Amino acid sequence: MKDSYDYIVVGGGSSGCVAAARLVSDGGARVLLLEAGHSHRHPLLDMPPGIFKMINGSKFMRYHQTVPQEHLDNRVHDIPQGNVLGGGSSVNAQVYLRGRPSDYDEWHELLRGDNDYPGWRWRDVLPHFRGMEGNNRLLNDLHGSEGPLLVSDPGHINEVSSWFVQSLQAMGVPFNHDFNGASQHGVGFYQFMNRRGKRSSAAYAFIAPLAGNSKLTVVLNARVCRVDIEHGVARGVSYRDGNGSERKAHAEREIILAAGSLVTPQLLMLSGIGTPDHLQSHGLPCHSNLPGVGENLIDHPEVPIIAIANGAHGYHRQGVGWRMLLNGLQFKLFGTGTITSSGVEAGAFVNPADPGGEPSIQAFCVPIVYLDRDTLSFVEDTYGFTITTVVVKPKSRGTVRLRSPNPDDMPLVSPNLLKHPDDMRAMIEGQRYFLKAIHTPPLSNRFEKIAIPNPSDTSDEALKAHCKRFVKTNYHPSGTCRMGPPGDPMAVLDSRMRVIGIDGLRVCDLSAMPNINAGNTNAPAMMLGSRCAELVLQRR
Repeated sequence: MKDSYDYIVVGGGSSGCVAAARLVSDGGARVLLLEAGHSHRHPLLDMPPGIFKMINGSKFMRYHQTVPQEHLDNRVHDIPQGNVLGGGSSVNAQVYLRGRPSDYDEWHELLRGDNDYPGWRWRDVLPHFRGMEGNNRLLNDLHGSEGPLLVSDPGHINEVSSWFVQSLQAMGVPFNHDFNGASQHGVGFYQFMNRRGKRSSAAYAFIAPLAGNSKLTVVLNARVCRVDIEHGVARGVSYRDGNGSERKAHAEREIILAAGSLVTPQLLMLSGIGTPDHLQSHGLPCHSNLPGVGENLIDHPEVPIIAIANGAHGYHRQGVGWRMLLNGLQFKLFGTGTITSSGVEAGAFVNPADPGGEPSIQAFCVPIVYLDRDTLSFVEDTYGFTITTVVVKPKSRGTVRLRSPNPDDMPLVSPNLLKHPDDMRAMIEGQRYFLKAIHTPPLSNRFEKIAIPNPSDTSDEALKAHCKRFVKTNYHPSGTCRMGPPGDPMAVLDSRMRVIGIDGLRVCDLSAMPNINAGNTNAPAMMLGSRCAELVLQRR
């Protein structure tokens, strides 16, 4: 294997795959893509329901455990992250959302301030979203149909999902046919990154078409230990290959970090970039004093409502016995049937406190009784449905710190979900709102009881206790190496995604976000990878 390349991309997740592919395809560059995880080619990864098999234990996931959360009565919970080529796009529920235009216009106002400013308005990022998208239904100013990322309507809709949509409409919520359209507000069915049920991950969409291209080298099971910095310049990386051997690779032009919002700040700190006191406490030198490294951790908090059905409503027995075999055969032969669904078919964006305002809560309706491995023992395994409520613009902020100078040790992660009182207030309002939805026909006619929260006490205090017990990640950690304007003491990156104080080093994953978008973050991660490649090639 060659040890010198034009560019090295560290992390083969959603953003890293896109950045690497564009540097090769559009720039003709020699690129090394290093991914710590496994190949994305596995039947369980391709099938949408596979997420429920993987989320609670799989080699394709890496489980970061938080430090005890004092404000949650010292609870410890998991933050699963993809450990596979394609990253989150290879293991997620495939929901295709971009956020709302105001998210990016907000970034623009936060970041403007230097003569080299590239612009981060909605109109600046929309061409990246639109150019990547191969939508099976929509083609207009907001949507593309010829891009490599295949986006489709759900291949199967369970009756519970339809009842959810109808109950919200009965409450006065408008039907929204496109959550990536002019407005998020409303209830409807999500679109997904697949075609005929088969996953369209960043690995399939952007890396697979370059198979055989000698300019792209992809190395799996390659765990990067640090960026090698000489006299303020990022020269290369040190990593361990699948056999545990130490390797080095040299970048003639730039290194791009895309290891995700929990590992990218860890790598920066291991490389001597961060707060001097923290680095020195682990025996590490400081090449660039950037106190913002590992700060500003943002994640979408989610809390479940679970209802037990009064009949065989939902997907509970779809994966058992002969029915499982028939469903699998139908999926394999025709790309149809229940296995084309990840289960997350319907959702809503609402503002319970101000119905005319921008949505504060996103909801997912899942036609199964679902809890993650932190809370599996709380509800019986039977027919039912789960509605998760998510605060879309949380104010709580957390941190990522080094556990030790050993790259194999996971970082110390403190997400502080729902720590800000405004987030807790919004979540309580969201819970109460969707409890009302469950008691609205036609959904109200299909459930026997509410399992959680306790239906006999929906006071603020009771719902707060429920939220503290069950809140968990929506799998969207962001913001830990954020971009910032000139003079911002907590900025890690400038507006062109360059690490401040170090030449030849950028970050292109969700950690670069100055604030989180409203909604799922996988499509924005790909946009960031595409935008970073554009900025790199502009420099050339």
